[in-house]
Amino acid sequence: MDILKEAAAFENAKMSNMSTSDRVVASREAKRLVLAINEIYKETKDPELMEVMKRFTEKNAK
Repeated sequence: MDILKEAAAFENAKMSNMSTSDRVVASREAKRLVLAINEIYKETKDPELMEVMKRFTEKNAK
């Protein structure tokens, strides 16, 4: 579950005072992580994974 470690690191990263290009990079990284977690979720149906994806989507919207 290396992807979950990456997700935790991304979720704890500071997102304030970012340039536009930094925001784009962060948005793409969030999308990549959500899609990777979604592939795992499809097989396991673990509700915790769904919560992680929801948090990422919410953080990405900000």
